[in-house]
Amino acid sequence: MKVALADGGCESWLIAAARRFRTDTLLKTVGTCLFMVLFFVGYFYLLKNPRVPPLVMPLTAIDRMMPFVPLALPIYVSLWVYVSLPPSLFETRREAISYALVTAGMCSAGLLCFLVWPTAVPPAPIDWMRYPGYASLKGVDAAGNACPSLHVASAVFSGIWLDRQLRHFGAGPIGRWSNAAWCAAIVLSTLATRQHVALDAAGGLTLGLACAYLPRSWVSSRV
Repeated sequence: MKVALADGGCESWLIAAARRFRTDTLLKTVGTCLFMVLFFVGYFYLLKNPRVPPLVMPLTAIDRMMPFVPLALPIYVSLWVYVSLPPSLFETRREAISYALVTAGMCSAGLLCFLVWPTAVPPAPIDWMRYPGYASLKGVDAAGNACPSLHVASAVFSGIWLDRQLRHFGAGPIGRWSNAAWCAAIVLSTLATRQHVALDAAGGLTLGLACAYLPRSWVSSRV
């Protein structure tokens, strides 16, 4: 697919996206890293210091049907690459900053839920020491801060914005469906890794959709 240029020419959507990626690269990179650091400071503080004993989230039929999939861990971790894509593709600083503010609002809403209503996932009958990557993950990201799943909320929010950007660049079905598949895989990985249960994912899905469909004027329409 081609993207029309102001001078009447055209370029492929991949080249157009790469050009956007190279705009204010340092600001976007530093800003994204700083945002993640600040988020994790609040996240881990609440994880280690719940206001009241966390409520253990109940299992549903979906959780009982979903098997534990050890190979889902790389997909789960890939969220941190995925969420960095939309902000890297904005053209102006105003757009990137506006997007960051909406993202901060979404994360703050999730952290407020963790503060007021601490939740945890039920222990899984799995010997995590058999899976070194999982043992490390469970050691760092314990069972708390479960609902809503900010992992799911961030994936859905990022996926919707990335789809808008791909449409703007004129990406064809392959590009857009690849984005949708990556987003869906991250969402499912939260269940397959036993980091969350279905109710956590449903809460995260609701939060991500609500923030992604805030008035578009809150973030410049020139995605």
